[in-house]
Amino acid sequence: MKEHKLGIIMNGVTGRMGTNQHLIRSICAIRDQGGVQISPDEKITVDPILTGRNEDKLMALAENNGVSRWTTNLDEALADPGNQIFFDASSTLHRTRFVERAAKAEKAVYCEKPTAVTKGEALRLAQICEDAGVKNGVVQDKLWLPGIRKLKKLIKDGFFGEIFSVRGEFGYWVFTGADEDQPAQRPSWNYRKEDGGGIMIDMLCHWRYLVDNVFGSIKSISCRGATHVAERMDEQGIPYKCTADDSCYATMELENGILCQFNSSWTVRVRRDDLFVMQVDGSKGSAVVGLRECRTQSISDTPRPVWNPDVVQPIDFYEGWKTVDSEQDYDNAFKVQWELFLRHVVLDEPFPYDLRSGALGVELAEIGLQSWAGRKWIDL
Repeated sequence: MKEHKLGIIMNGVTGRMGTNQHLIRSICAIRDQGGVQISPDEKITVDPILTGRNEDKLMALAENNGVSRWTTNLDEALADPGNQIFFDASSTLHRTRFVERAAKAEKAVYCEKPTAVTKGEALRLAQICEDAGVKNGVVQDKLWLPGIRKLKKLIKDGFFGEIFSVRGEFGYWVFTGADEDQPAQRPSWNYRKEDGGGIMIDMLCHWRYLVDNVFGSIKSISCRGATHVAERMDEQGIPYKCTADDSCYATMELENGILCQFNSSWTVRVRRDDLFVMQVDGSKGSAVVGLRECRTQSISDTPRPVWNPDVVQPIDFYEGWKTVDSEQDYDNAFKVQWELFLRHVVLDEPFPYDLRSGALGVELAEIGLQSWAGRKWIDL
């Protein structure tokens, strides 16, 4: 058996997303399954090393997940030739210095989004990696969610006919930590613009790659942000002023004429099928898509409602929708992209989700903020 053993520096993964999605459900899962099988006699295996500032957190995380290597000395990890990949899940404003050091050490770079808070900086990071000749990528996990994969097959099969519009609702209530018994579920820096926070810079990066890859290229955007909650409590229980947007209301026109509306909010209470739900409407049918589920209604199953506010609605609009079943087992979306990146590093297989593509998401967020400030549509 030919084995390609990759040492992977996992930086800043003590946070919720880094721990759960990247360490446990991706890299540890790949390790525990014996690696990525390339052929019957060839495979890629992984050997993670955790890096960060807090020795106690790193040690506990490593012990809890059977990881033998961890260090607070990133330069030492970068100097080790056995570590070929650097992954970063730190907060956005720290991304630059870590990517620069990794590229200088000639490590392949893979990182969370957003890669920066401005398009110019995001493009500069991409150029740094290109000049260093290192492979690079950015997380675009939602493309491999089971619901989105089912949707893409419907589009490929022509189920919708001509697609008219897409409406997405994302979000949930994030407790302020002030006058509830519940602690906040998100770190306080998310709500401070000076620390790289804001839901626009976070979620518009997601909507850029999702829309571009599933429905078509974005032509222009009109965006309105809001900071609905003015004050929250930080991790030490100290009140702080929220300077970043916690809600985003965006409308996008695509080059092919499709209109997309995406609402993103950390100040909304959920009464829908999932934390993210998207409805796609077309001439022949519609679909309602969640993270895992996908339900369709064809033109033949579409009811014929009549507007009459004086009687109880006789139609149950939840009926007439069919669940899209699949015999395929869908793996964790983050893990799927990780395996693609590992194959890209070892086999040089195509990987279009590089830092330059990540800069497109930052561009949309930057233009969304400009649209909000100028109260106008802006072309990309």
